[in-house]
Amino acid sequence: MSRRVIRGFSPDALRQARLEAGFVQTETARLAKVGTETLRRWESGAASPQVDLLARVVEVLGVTIADVVLVPEDDRYPGDFRVLLGLTQPQLGAKAGLPTQTVSSVERGVVSLSDAAAQKLSAALGISEDELRAAHERARNRPPGAPA
Repeated sequence: MSRRVIRGFSPDALRQARLEAGFVQTETARLAKVGTETLRRWESGAASPQVDLLARVVEVLGVTIADVVLVPEDDRYPGDFRVLLGLTQPQLGAKAGLPTQTVSSVERGVVSLSDAAAQKLSAALGISEDELRAAHERARNRPPGAPA
C-alpha cells in the first residue's frame, strides 16, 4: 500500500467538509472506521492520509476526494488521478490488469509508458490516453526531489 504524501491534500478543506456535514471528529472517525487520532492528525496537518482511508472519510462526509485533494487539472501526475478515485496502487493494478510495480513505476515517471499500459491505465482511471500521457510526461520531467 502506498504511504506517500498525497499531493494537494488540504487539511483545512477536510476539516471544513466535516464541519459543514455537521459531524464532530469522533463521529466521523467512528462512521468511517478510522481512528479519531488519525483523523485529528490529518486535520491538523501532522499526517497525510492513506488514500483508501481518506476515501471512507469523504464518503461519510458526502463529498469527494477532489473536494479535499486540490491538484489543478493541468498539473496532475498519474498518481493524482488514482488518488482522486480513492484507489491504492494495488487496487489500480488489479483494476487495470497490471502489476503494482508497473503502476508505481509509471506514477513516478521512471519508465516509459507503453501503449498497452497506457490503454489499460487510462481505461481504469476513466481518462483519455492523451491525458495520461501528458500526466506521465509531467511526472518524468518534474524537478529533482519533487514527489510524484
